Formats: sequence, C-alpha cells, structure tokens
Amino acid sequence: MTRLCKVTGKTVQSGNNVSHANNKTRRRFLPNLQETSFYSETLKRKIRMRVSTAAIRTIEHKGGFDAYLLDTPASKLPADFKKLRRELEKKREAAA
Repeated sequence: MTRLCKVTGKTVQSGNNVSHANNKTRRRFLPNLQETSFYSETLKRKIRMRVSTAAIRTIEHKGGFDAYLLDTPASKLPADFKKLRRELEKKREAAA
C-alpha cells in the first residue's frame, strides 16, 4: 500500500539528518496517514480510506464527507471519489 493521502496528495518526502558535526545522512519524512471511515448521510454507509490528519480536518471543516465531495470541483477529485460523487448526486436527485 502506498504512503499517499487520497485527499491532499501528501506523500513521502526525502531529506537529510544533520548531526551536530554537520554530517548529512538521507532520511524519509512520512506523512501522518490514518485508516479512518467517514459516514455518508446520503448514501447511508461508511466509506473507509487511508488519509492524512490534515485531510480529516479538511473534511470535517467542510461539513462532513458528503459536503466535501459536493463542494470540491470534480477535476480535483481522484477517480474513486468521482464515482462516489456521482452516486451521491443520483441519490440526492432521487430524494428530491
């Protein structure tokens, strides 16, 4: 499984450990990824995904998973999120 956040796009970065003697050795900066599930009110189910803590805050700030999907432009969403968004829109149209 790749160390990649689906929402923010955060991934592994590389850099240097720098000692007191100014010796440099390569290291990796890993994103803070969490396995979490978001509840979709419209779809009436949980969606599990591996996202960064910043992405969790972003989704909660937007008002939940449904609001995040509808508020974000489709061009900025990954393919599996686009599929969920279409499913969400169909469900909302059927309810209206």
